[in-house]
Amino acid sequence: MCGIIGYIGYRNKKEVAIKGLKSLEYRGYDSAGIGFINDKVYVFKKVGRVDELKDVVNNINATLVIGHTRWATHGGVTEENAHPQTDCSNNIMVVHNGTIENVDELRLRLKNHKFNSETDTELIAHLLEEELKETEPLKALELTLNQLKGSYALVIGIKGVNKLLFAKQDSPLHIGLGKKEFFLASDIAAFVEYTRKFVPLMDGDYGYVSLEGYKIFNKGKEVKRDVLEINWEIKEVEKGGYPHFMLKEINEQVDVVGNALAVNTSNIEEMISNAGSIHIVAAGTSYHAGYLLKLLLEKYKGIESDIVIASEYIFTKRPNKDTVVIAISQSGETADTLQAIKFAKRRGARIVGITNVMGSSLTYLSDEYAIMNAGLEVGVAATKTFTSQVAIAFKIVFGGRVNKEKIKQTLTSSLNIDIASLAKKCINYDKMFFLGRGLSYPIAMEGALKFKELTYKHAEAYPGGELKHGPLSLMDEDAFVFAFMPEDETFAKMIYSVEEVKARGAFVAAASPGNVDKVDALLKVNKEEMPYQLFSFIPLLQLLAYRTSVLLGNDPDKPRNLAKSITVE
Repeated sequence: MCGIIGYIGYRNKKEVAIKGLKSLEYRGYDSAGIGFINDKVYVFKKVGRVDELKDVVNNINATLVIGHTRWATHGGVTEENAHPQTDCSNNIMVVHNGTIENVDELRLRLKNHKFNSETDTELIAHLLEEELKETEPLKALELTLNQLKGSYALVIGIKGVNKLLFAKQDSPLHIGLGKKEFFLASDIAAFVEYTRKFVPLMDGDYGYVSLEGYKIFNKGKEVKRDVLEINWEIKEVEKGGYPHFMLKEINEQVDVVGNALAVNTSNIEEMISNAGSIHIVAAGTSYHAGYLLKLLLEKYKGIESDIVIASEYIFTKRPNKDTVVIAISQSGETADTLQAIKFAKRRGARIVGITNVMGSSLTYLSDEYAIMNAGLEVGVAATKTFTSQVAIAFKIVFGGRVNKEKIKQTLTSSLNIDIASLAKKCINYDKMFFLGRGLSYPIAMEGALKFKELTYKHAEAYPGGELKHGPLSLMDEDAFVFAFMPEDETFAKMIYSVEEVKARGAFVAAASPGNVDKVDALLKVNKEEMPYQLFSFIPLLQLLAYRTSVLLGNDPDKPRNLAKSITVE
């Protein structure tokens, strides 16, 4: 869950590294570092954001540079633990995303080496230092990799070697192809300003980039990988006049939902129709979209499926050759989700991937996949990618009958609802509850997740009918309840739930196209038939979290302790 940038070429190295790290900061932002090589290795590190790092980095005249923005796993948030990490002789610098599992065992082999950090990354520099005593750099890298157990995306610079070495296993890494320049990055956002052509690396790949070109090896043999082209616009990595990326991306939903609905899902629909069993696996926001897909399939197609949190899948399910696993991941690199589908593939299951990133690991592991085409999402908390996932779910269930214009009109209408006064109420409450029933329950789950991610307040989601089974004990004048109330068969039941919490002193807000008495605030949304009404709720839950976060003085683009692409288990 860290950001990696590497560059060799003619541009200003500090500028490329800083810009690259800024675009990757959503992947981790507790510390950052940059390393250059010319006559020696120069490393600059800083705890905190990339903006704080750029003030301490000297503009070194060098051929190559590597950079890293960190989300701590091994070791605390200190300058010593920030990357790049170096070896004893300070001739090698390494940046790393992933987790080395046998770090303690390997450290015992290196008793004569001095370690200056708590990280597993530094271990790699020392292992490579040992191997370089006996052989050339690429072979030394191969021998080092053979000793590692775990996940890694590595970019390595070595004094006297005019190349950047790289390696990938269970963590994303891409080569950006420029004219007489090459990039290495954990996300193509890091080099989209300079080139649109890139090569997504596969597990087990290692090699180098130099001024003359690049080479990729796997299991000791040189291999070729597909060259893909980025279809993003440069403006997607800019705020475009908005105070935060999150607000910009909330407002982009009306446009990007059409991109998702344009995807051809006919092969996926056929796979689902012919499946003996269907397992939907996802994590976080993607899990909520998957939950809604499950409910839509059952309600409108009569197809039953199981929804499983990705990290729990290998402990709870036994897929077989008649199973179709639908894996949902915004980045296509979510470690828990990839682990689940690899387990399913070993047991013969077929895989459907839903992701926003062409060339991601999920696309290569899937038998069929749907690309959401939501564009770059910089905000750590998913907004437009969630809506795009829901749109893909609609397309899978309703095929060509889905009404794109109705969805866009519904989203537009809700984006125009003023939610600022409700956010001002929220800052006074520490107990937040989001209620829904039937199809609106996954929306309530997403509402609670967004709120806790951005405001750092405790928030929970419940089906309305569950209140009397425990949560009512928490309802008093210190509780804030947000109820999603579509006009469907759940409406009357939700009225009763609202009355239950209101009678116990809670502040109650509701979003509904219907008339809801006895609530303290009613957000009136457009009246649409179900399930299209669900799209009216999505911007409201996002805007409530966003507005409250800003009022509390938080950074909605980079909530504390969180990273966007979870690439370690």
